Amino acid sequence: MSERPQNESDESDEFEEIVGAETDRDPDLAVIEAGSRTLRAQSGPPQGDGIPARPADPEVDRALREVETELAKRWPETKLDPSLVRIESLMDILGSPQRAFPSIHITGTNGKTSTARMIESLLGAFDLRTGRYTSPHVQSITERISLDGAPISAERFVETYQDIQPYIDMVDGQQEHRLSFFEVLTGMAYAAFADAPVDIAVVEVGMGGSWDATNVIDAGVAVIMPISLDHTERLGTTPEQIATEKAGIVKQDATVVLAQQPVEAASVVLKRAVEVDATVAREGMEFGVLSREQAVGGQLLTLRGLGGEYPGIFLPLYGAHQAHNAAVALAAVEAFFGIGTQHARTLDLETVRSAFASVTSPGRMEVVRRSPTVVLDAAHNPAGARSAAEAVTEAFGFSRLVGVVGASDDKDVRGLLEAFEPIFAEVVVTRNSSHRAMDPDALAAIAVEVFGPDRVQVEPRLDDALEEAITLAEEEGEYSGAGVLVTGSVITVGEARLLLGKG
Repeated sequence: MSERPQNESDESDEFEEIVGAETDRDPDLAVIEAGSRTLRAQSGPPQGDGIPARPADPEVDRALREVETELAKRWPETKLDPSLVRIESLMDILGSPQRAFPSIHITGTNGKTSTARMIESLLGAFDLRTGRYTSPHVQSITERISLDGAPISAERFVETYQDIQPYIDMVDGQQEHRLSFFEVLTGMAYAAFADAPVDIAVVEVGMGGSWDATNVIDAGVAVIMPISLDHTERLGTTPEQIATEKAGIVKQDATVVLAQQPVEAASVVLKRAVEVDATVAREGMEFGVLSREQAVGGQLLTLRGLGGEYPGIFLPLYGAHQAHNAAVALAAVEAFFGIGTQHARTLDLETVRSAFASVTSPGRMEVVRRSPTVVLDAAHNPAGARSAAEAVTEAFGFSRLVGVVGASDDKDVRGLLEAFEPIFAEVVVTRNSSHRAMDPDALAAIAVEVFGPDRVQVEPRLDDALEEAITLAEEEGEYSGAGVLVTGSVITVGEARLLLGKG
């Protein structure tokens, strides 16, 4: 009989050791947990910033492009039908994969993706196998579906699509409208999570909440990030109307983790919580940021969680808004573990510190070049722009800051530019490659009204805009402390990232 390879033997021994140690749990659950932990050990910790490059294998790249092409033929994310009928039909025909795992569901106007990544990091640090579904992507569509803290491989992305494609076709044939781009991706995510299998999924709402395709899960923890005006043509024109849509993710007997909100938005969420007997944890009341100070490469925090204080938390992200995101993420994970209700204790402090110290959030106050410093931030609405403006001022203290702005046509562009006006010495307006991108001349016309004609330049091509902004920053000399901030859209930031050699 041939001997097993040494690495196979080691993995088997580790599996048996984990099962043997789980003497106080159901034997079947112990085996499942051991398998999950062994899979994580084999795959290793996630590497880099979580933004994959195109596949090196030409055949894999071709297959991925074919799937991307097929998805692009469907309704885009910006064309919506407020209904769960199609996604529910897909889930039914797939055998309800979304019910194979517990979940944390995240909605709100800003901060969802960063908070999702923090929650994922915390859960992974506590030996749980995670799935994360976020949108939109910065550079690669595979970013949207992550397992164990890293985007699924291109091969697995293609396989997942091919596995469920026959069922997608069946639903398409039964419905008035075909499944949309986002609905298919949501179905793929839930199928991938069930197949992995994950111990818990962290799911970011695409838009709104009540009728968002992700809302076929029954999440035990509902996270509602700060609500402000965005997508007003679809969600409503007041904080109350928008909050009503977003509160739709709060399910019976769930725990609601509520970030700081306008009073009128908070009232709507609290009313929904009463209707479904949900427990509410409010930032500034049950949890929050006790202190924060600048540190090299980020900030040092003391957080108050649902179970107590967590001092000495290093977060390698910039801005007060990221500190608040961290507080929300910590409370969400505590709520998932029953802390604050069933258990009066804190999570292990060193594990929490380690998890936060490893967090990345590409395209969110991300430095991608030095001399001059170029920072990317995906702010695309006035509230996000105000947070970005405060963060870049606090963290970098540039003597002169040049902005590169490429925005989408359906956004409050004037409000976004007004938020940046106090900090931009000059602004270069441009466009990204999306069909939704605002025409540079139209954007420039608004920018001239906000900044004045002497502070606005137009470069229709993003590469030219980046070159012009860097040249303007360099004009003050190597040691002047000038910088560049690229912003206005996730797509603009993703394309700038590629042009500047990231990914």
